[in-house]
Order: sequence, then structure tokens, then C-alpha cells
Amino acid sequence: MENQPDRSLLKAQAEALVFAADKPLPLAELTRLLGLFHQKTLEEGEVAGLMQELTAEIAHQNRAFELRMAGGGYAFYTKPDFHDLLSLALAERSKKRLSTAALETLSIIAYKQPVTKAELEAIRGVSCDYSIQRLLEKNLISIMGKSDGPGRPTLYGTSEFFMEYFGINGLHELPQLKELEQNENSIGQ
Repeated sequence: MENQPDRSLLKAQAEALVFAADKPLPLAELTRLLGLFHQKTLEEGEVAGLMQELTAEIAHQNRAFELRMAGGGYAFYTKPDFHDLLSLALAERSKKRLSTAALETLSIIAYKQPVTKAELEAIRGVSCDYSIQRLLEKNLISIMGKSDGPGRPTLYGTSEFFMEYFGINGLHELPQLKELEQNENSIGQ
């Protein structure tokens, strides 16, 4: 095996790949990516050995995370000792609920998208700057582009996270406006 990359370099590169992955990284994919990068054929067994070494090294360090094989691939997980702390942090984050103004703005965006800030403000009758900023920060809405209208105002729409947050698969699952109508002043029903 001439011109093989240094083991410590391979471990660091494997760690970077696992860290950057959005889901557990399978051994075959890890081997393929490292081989592609180094323009060498690497064996899965060799990379598996590197991953065992890396897993052991990380386990012996005083870190808040560990490297594990789960879900068909390698991923970083928080050590159980930190679960209570993270539960507290997540609970605090969830206390920061959306205001009524933000919910009203989000509703208009969901039903009228893509929509400009001026259109939102015309419907609500008040400035929507703060609500739009909060919704962008919470990743519930996203910038969809620019309108062709005068001044080319920004267009807003719901994000993919909006669907996840509200547990729906698409905008077609939102209640229809006619379903939301209430007969407040009806008699005898």
C-alpha cells in the first residue's frame, strides 16, 4: 500500500465527514468518500479499524459527545451525562412561544404565499417588521425571492420547518378558510 494517507489524517477526515453529515454516515459511504478524496481504493475493513480507533479516542477524552454506530452509520451523540442539561435548555427554548402578532403574520403568509411585507401590513393594519424577523429567526418562514413589483420587495413563504413544526406534509393539509368560519350570531342551531 504505497502512498497511503497517514492514519491520523484519515481519522481526522473521517471525523469531519461524520460531523458534517446530516444523518448517520454508513461505513461504505465513508470509505467511498475518503477513497475518492485521496484517489485511492480503500478497504472497508481498514476504515472500520480507523473508526474503532477514533471511537475509542473520543471515548477517553473529556467530551460532551461520543461517536457511535447507529441507524446504519456513524454519528455523534450527546453523552447521557448531559441529557438533563440539554432537556433544561430545550424546555427554556420552547417557552419562547410565538406572540399573537407573529401567529397572525404566519397565518397570512401560510395562506397567501408568496407575500410581501406591504401585503402583510395591508391585511393586518400594523407594521410586521418584528413578527417577520422573529419568524425568520425561528425558521418558520423563508425568503422566496423578489417580487416584480415596484422596488422589487422581498417575498415571504413558509419553510420546510414550518411543515415539521405543525406536523403537516403540505400546505394542502392546512384547514380551509371556510372550515374556520364560525356562525357566532346564529340562532337555533
